[in-house]
Amino acid sequence: MTTATAPRQICRQLKIRRADDFHLHLRDGEIMRAVLPASTESCARALIMPNLIPPITNLAAASAYRSQIVAAVPSGCDFTPLMTLYLTEDTHPRDIQDAVQSDIVQAVKLYPAGATTNSSSGVRDISAIRAVLDVMEATDMPLCVHGEAVGEQIDIFDREFVFIEKTLNVIRSTNPELRIVFEHITTEQAAEFVRANQPHVAATITVHHLVLNRSHLFAGGLRPHRYCLPVAKREIHRQALLQAAMGGETCFFLGTDSAPHTNRAKLSACGCAGIYSAPIALPCLAQLFEQHDSLDQLQGFTSEFGARFYNLPLNSGTQTLSKWDTPLSARKPLQIDHDQIEVFDPGFPLYWSID
Repeated sequence: MTTATAPRQICRQLKIRRADDFHLHLRDGEIMRAVLPASTESCARALIMPNLIPPITNLAAASAYRSQIVAAVPSGCDFTPLMTLYLTEDTHPRDIQDAVQSDIVQAVKLYPAGATTNSSSGVRDISAIRAVLDVMEATDMPLCVHGEAVGEQIDIFDREFVFIEKTLNVIRSTNPELRIVFEHITTEQAAEFVRANQPHVAATITVHHLVLNRSHLFAGGLRPHRYCLPVAKREIHRQALLQAAMGGETCFFLGTDSAPHTNRAKLSACGCAGIYSAPIALPCLAQLFEQHDSLDQLQGFTSEFGARFYNLPLNSGTQTLSKWDTPLSARKPLQIDHDQIEVFDPGFPLYWSID
């Protein structure tokens, strides 16, 4: 005689305002069409990163890219892509003025050249973009920064701290009214910098940096699907990020930095940096916040603080997160032609889902 398995039961529910993701990589083409549904399921809006090949450097390119995204949004989904421009040393102040006058570009992205995926067109000399920063400050256009200094002499675990010292402090001194988003922060020092410079500076925090410390990169062997830039840091820094995300501080908000790469690109002699977390981002956050008795802070982090910093209206819709009495099945990889994109595995069973 076989024993029937008891049906899974919901043991807790949480209704929150629909979330925003203020740092999302969608790529383009087939990958974009494959990964977009996971973000439209969990978020009403997302700030779309511009580091395509070629990069999105002006309003015309941003408009065309936005049209591709909108055309790929699943039928019946309410999702708004918020566009960014890729800042280069050839960016003209007129490009910023055009973007400000549009209703689609929300920010300009600074990549230090060579810092991360598709950043070769980024900025090498901060003085070369001084006129652009002046216009951004005058027009109140936010600057998003990938906050890592680049150089063979800089230890990879120190790149964020060096960027603060060498670049962010300079920008703050020359353009004190410029709104800056210090993206995907990974260290206690970065969190303290943001606190000390608000309300003009805020930061996004990723799901994977709330979960991983640098030891997780080597747990039982090299873990390429846990490799991202900036890399995860020591446990003391992860704890500092948890405190920042869950403390109700309005200068910290969600930016998943969900960054899909195929296994062919990740599992190679020179594997790409990036973690595809969009499908499990909100369930993972709900579980983390619950574990730290902070579920009452989740809505602010995911759905309010970022919108207010970007001067956007709060989303009017709501979404329900459910906790189940048994773990949910792990998300299957996405099939991309003859390859796959792995979904981030946080290393523990997930009990929460999006209804």
